This record gives sequence, structure tokens and C-alpha cells, in this order.
Amino acid sequence: MALISNSAPPTSSLSRLRQAWQQGRVSQYLLLLACVAGVAGLFASRALVALSPLVGVAAALANPKARLALVPWLRNRSAWGLALLYLLLVVSGLYTEDWPVWKHQIYRQLPLIGVPLAFALAVPLSAQQRYAVGCLFVAGASLVGGATVIRYLLNPLANNELIMMGQNTASVTGIFHIHFGLMLALAAYFGPLLSSSRYAGRVAQGLLILGGISAAVALHVLAYRTGLLVLYAALLVNGVFLIVKQRRYLLGGILLAFLLIAPFLTYNLLTSFRYRVLGTAYDIAQFSADRDINDFSVSQRFAAWETARVITTFRPWVGVGIADVRAEMMRQYEWRDYGLSPANRVMIHNQYLHYLVGGGVIGLFLWLLVLLGPLAQPSLRRNPYVIHFLVVMGTGMLVDSLLELQIGFNLFVFLYSFLVVAGERRGQMAAANLP
Repeated sequence: MALISNSAPPTSSLSRLRQAWQQGRVSQYLLLLACVAGVAGLFASRALVALSPLVGVAAALANPKARLALVPWLRNRSAWGLALLYLLLVVSGLYTEDWPVWKHQIYRQLPLIGVPLAFALAVPLSAQQRYAVGCLFVAGASLVGGATVIRYLLNPLANNELIMMGQNTASVTGIFHIHFGLMLALAAYFGPLLSSSRYAGRVAQGLLILGGISAAVALHVLAYRTGLLVLYAALLVNGVFLIVKQRRYLLGGILLAFLLIAPFLTYNLLTSFRYRVLGTAYDIAQFSADRDINDFSVSQRFAAWETARVITTFRPWVGVGIADVRAEMMRQYEWRDYGLSPANRVMIHNQYLHYLVGGGVIGLFLWLLVLLGPLAQPSLRRNPYVIHFLVVMGTGMLVDSLLELQIGFNLFVFLYSFLVVAGERRGQMAAANLP
């Protein structure tokens, strides 16, 4: 007689996949994959960076309750802030003179819509998954930073000569030094913050703190000027916040004292840092004395800022068009070139001025809405990751148009969506008592 089993037949792979889809796990895992690809791509691969938004959109489409998430998405002010920047670009097509560049920008800036959409509609990452993504970012920055420091130490004389000439030791993975400096500064703060997570064991706590310290040390050894600027700007904000808001005068005073002592000690102990300071001072003196500035990057920025200021008087309200900024800058350089050869007539190197030139007062207002709007929301204002991100990026954009290069654009849009857009969504869910 055949034996009859009372056990249910094993679930087929298709059934398990359907179940995972219905429970939202597919959407969540796709979003996690997009985040991992995005972080890894920032440090090592442009292909992964380009792939990440597509995977994120797939995660949004895979959410079985995506329709229910549409209403919260429409109420997500952070997501809409980025969407308005994209709308500004679209509307500027009505008066642009450079159609090829405008069409390229329409495609290039699609992540302003797609990436926030993914974080607003896909099944949200769990707290443990967010922690893992943060750890990956800190690990990537500290490892690439450490490897680049080793490259510097293998030939310090040649690298110090580069620094004295206003150049930089290239990162081992080819990341542009300004963006890499920002990543190192972010990792220096994210590492200690993540070490206080409930998911961090003792070993992880030590590694995260070590990762943050190594990122800060790498910044000083490599003497990345923008990275150091934003690192100390965030330290200043922390010190003032502790004194003014939390009345923790001793700790705040220690931070502010460290803000003065650390650069002094670094100047006397690190040749690279000292050369950067001396080179920067000499660079600024060239512009002040009206000398040849063709080989001096800071002076070239000053010339670009003055050129941009003149352009803002042409169309103060709507700007010259987002796609027309470069053409207008080059046209204005023809009137006053500051002695710069065509190859050294740099772009604006200030994101605020860039939006003022391209989008006028309206464009600058929308950009400030994106950058400062999160501070109007208590849940985001109390989030230390959000605050440090905004301070670091907001300060960095005073000296560079970070969104004009693809890696800077992807860095900002990804982290803004991961921290701000997703953070606002979590606040909405908590207010509605949703799991």
C-alpha cells in the first residue's frame, strides 16, 4: 500500500516569489540593492551609479501597495522640492538658446524625479538595512581614503609639490578631489553617529569610530581644501548647537577650542597641510594684487564669481536659462577675461550663484527651499544625519557647483533622498501610526 503523506507539498519558487512580492519584500530588497549599488558606485564605478536609480524605480513599481503610497508621496515636501528644480529646467526651455545642452540636461537630471520617487513609493528600508547602508558608506570612504594616504606617503615630496601648485593627490579610484573630500567629511561624522546605533556591537562600534577618525585624518594628510572647509564648518555648527540649544557649555567649548587647536597643530605637524595653507594664501594674494592668475584655482574662482555677478543683472528674475550658463559665462569672459587664457576661464564654482545665474531669483529660491526646507520640519531638524549632511553639502556648495558634475549630482541626490525624503516619509508614517 502506498504511503500517504500528510505534509503539504513544498512551495514552488514561483509561489515564494509571489508571496515575497505581496508582502513587499521584493520592493524592499530592490531598494536596498539600489542603495548598495549607489554607495559602491560613488566610490568605484560610474556604471553602478547610473544603474542605481533604475533599480530604485523598479523597487517603487514592485511595491504591491504603491497606490496607497502615492498620497504620502504627493505630500512629501522634500521630494517635491527636487521635482521643482527639475521643473525649473523644463520651463527654462521656453527661453533657452542652447537646445542641445538643454535636451541633455533634461535627461541627465531625471534622477531629481526618479530617486526621490523610489524612496517615497518603494517599501521603506528597515532600520537595520539603513544602518547597513550607512556602514557601507563609512567603510568605503575610510578604505579609499586610507589607500590614497598610502599613495601619498609612497612619494610625499612629489605630492607636496602638487599641493604647493594648487593641485591634489588623486584618489586611488579616481574620484574627483572635491567630491571625495565631501565624502570623507561625511564619513568622519557618520561613523561616530552610526556607532551609537542599537545594531552596532562592540566590534562594529570600534570599527565605525575608527572609520570616522581615519576619514578625518585622511582629509588632513591629503589636504583637500573643500573637505577641510566643510569638516570644520560642521564642527563649528556642532559646538554652537551644544552651547546655544542644549546649554552644554563645557562640551561645546571643548569642540570650539578643538576647532582652533586642531588646525594649528596640523599646520605645524603636517607638511601637506602647511603647504596647502601657504599655497592658498599666495593664490588669494595673486588676485588681490591683480597679477597673472592662470595657474591659481582660488583666484580663478574669484574671477568666475565676479563674472557671474555681472550676468545676474541681465535677467535677475528668471535667469539666462539653466542650460545657457556656460555659454553666458564664456560670452562675458570675452568682455573681461581677467588675463585668463580660454582654457582657464572656469565655471562659477558656487551652486547658489549657479542657480541665480541660470534661474534668477526664482531659481535661487527653489534651491534654498531644497537645502533649507528640511529645517522647517521638526523630525528632520532633530535628525543628526540630516543636519550634518545639509551643513557639509551646503558649505561645500559655497565654493563649488557640485551638481554640475555627475558624481556630485548623484552624491547629493542619493543622500538627500536617502536621508531627507525617506526621513520625511518615516515621519509621516509615525504620525499616522503606520508600521
